[in-house]
Amino acid sequence: MLNDCELEKILQLSRDAGAVDAGYVLLRLPHEVKDLFAEWLQTHEPLKADHVMNRIYDSRGGKAYDSTFGIRMRGTGQYAELLAQRFHLAMKKLAFPGSPILNASLFRPKPMSGQMDLFDCD
Repeated sequence: MLNDCELEKILQLSRDAGAVDAGYVLLRLPHEVKDLFAEWLQTHEPLKADHVMNRIYDSRGGKAYDSTFGIRMRGTGQYAELLAQRFHLAMKKLAFPGSPILNASLFRPKPMSGQMDLFDCD
């Protein structure tokens, strides 16, 4: 809404700088953050403030925030789906290779000592 038009450019610059993966989170406005953000919008982007807040409400089922797991990071509705489609299309176009697979076999647990011994019941 304020910088969504730059999504592809941000991903392109990130990829050019060596990023191997990327993700996104739709703006979240829990609790008092909603009022702070709305006030900031009125001060810095008064002509866009209502539009921005309406897109947030549209993407959050009529609320400024939805804490439901699986929804809180991405939102719902047409606008949220459009952003997701743009993001995935740009990721595919830019051929992000993805993060390397972690080889956990290279890690060894540290022997127990010190304070953790307090929890040893044997």
